[in-house]
Amino acid sequence: MIILFGLAGSGKGTQGKALSEIFGWRWLSVGDAIREHGGYEEIINSGGLIPDEDVIKLMDKQIKKAEAEGFDVILDGYPRDKEQAEYIMNTMADKIDGAIILEVPKEELYERLALRGRDDDKEKDSIDRRFKVFEQNIYSILPLLEAKNIPIERVDGVGKIEEVTDRLVATVERINPDATEQSQDVNGGEIEKSYGE
Repeated sequence: MIILFGLAGSGKGTQGKALSEIFGWRWLSVGDAIREHGGYEEIINSGGLIPDEDVIKLMDKQIKKAEAEGFDVILDGYPRDKEQAEYIMNTMADKIDGAIILEVPKEELYERLALRGRDDDKEKDSIDRRFKVFEQNIYSILPLLEAKNIPIERVDGVGKIEEVTDRLVATVERINPDATEQSQDVNGGEIEKSYGE
């Protein structure tokens, strides 16, 4: 299991999907899970976060389903805060190969989010609140991972999508030497070419 962290617009969605295709793993996005579940639009549009209990239940169900189907997992944006991280550390720390933080300067993130055009990406104040919450939370999450000796890697998320994918593939293979690429070429296939969350 790999945990993929990054600010909104960093490309976690695009890169998580790419990695899932390359390695034959299951990509699980907390953002997609929340949006598909529905009922949280007001919180999302205001830049807030869904209650931890709800997120944990949604993601726990998806992780268990993927594992039951025989898939390794790429977690996109989960855990998002200390409480969620504590739950994961208490229930599945031994399954986590490592965590990757996708790093992109905020100036570029604003541009990417403007192009993405989702409702929750239109207000700079809302975006800034999301950035601030992420930054506060990541500093409370990382010590929990470190305490369990889970490797944490930082990857440059700037450049062509394929270039970032190459960096991530190399990082995943370093974290998990048993990871084997599928026949899918990193620079081929129908990988969605947009910067997701």
